[in-house]
Amino acid sequence: MSSPEQTPHRSGFVALVGRPNAGKTTLTNALVGEKVGIVSNRPQTTRHAIRGVVHKPAGQIVLVDTPGLHKPKSLLGKRLNDVVRDTLSDVDVIVFCIPADQPVGTGDAFIARQLREVKAPVVVVVTKTDVASKKQVAEQLVAASGLVEAAEVVPVSAVGGDQVELLEDLLIGLLPEGPPLYPEEQTTDEDTERQIAELIREAALEKVRQEVPHSLAVTVEEIVRRPDPKRAGGELVEVHALLHVERNSQKPMLLGKGGQIIKAIGSEARAGMETLLGARVHLELHVTVLGEWQDDPKKLNRLGY
Repeated sequence: MSSPEQTPHRSGFVALVGRPNAGKTTLTNALVGEKVGIVSNRPQTTRHAIRGVVHKPAGQIVLVDTPGLHKPKSLLGKRLNDVVRDTLSDVDVIVFCIPADQPVGTGDAFIARQLREVKAPVVVVVTKTDVASKKQVAEQLVAASGLVEAAEVVPVSAVGGDQVELLEDLLIGLLPEGPPLYPEEQTTDEDTERQIAELIREAALEKVRQEVPHSLAVTVEEIVRRPDPKRAGGELVEVHALLHVERNSQKPMLLGKGGQIIKAIGSEARAGMETLLGARVHLELHVTVLGEWQDDPKKLNRLGY
């Protein structure tokens, strides 16, 4: 007996683009179903192409989350834009995120111009529909449609889970036929050290005021794993990390009065690490000043950008 015709499996790479703070990382996490990218309400939080892998019976979507494309003001900004351009030339579908709660602006138009040179189909996603009125969402869908030649235009609330599955199905339909690119149990290809550094940076961004974010980089100096003396068969992971700022005046902002802020950063980051590593974590953080690193090629290389 011949088996019924099966729909071919599809797989491929999907890049998420959008101006800083357009909801790209929150959407990545909603699609993957767990936290892979760092989420912060401050722009410029995603600096590396973080991939999340979505496993569905019909196909596999490998999500590439890019830094926000923007007019660069520093060498770091220029390098980040280069990362985005390299990524876009190498993916099967592009998702262009436009937030529902903010008018379409020059930043969106700048990205739309970059996308005209790209061959991959573009799906426009109007994000954050949970914080906008129906009228705002409708207006945004019209405005977004006028920006680029889109294969699809979809309103989505990543926070509320609205239309996330519909978007997954649309994306799979646009991917080429092929076997899965990653094993079933894998949801990200980020290495542990980088994920730890991002958890620390995310916690720091939540705790400090506006002037530090662009100037903050985190490096993990050492990870030591040993048996946990408090839990039979358990593991204790010691993490030593450095938070680098650009100016002496920024150091007290991260330390806080009597070290209160750095302690709060540590306990929040540690909670995320314990979930990630499935072990008890002992975290040591130190703040160092690395003068004007955003414009220094050697320092950028040292920090992994």
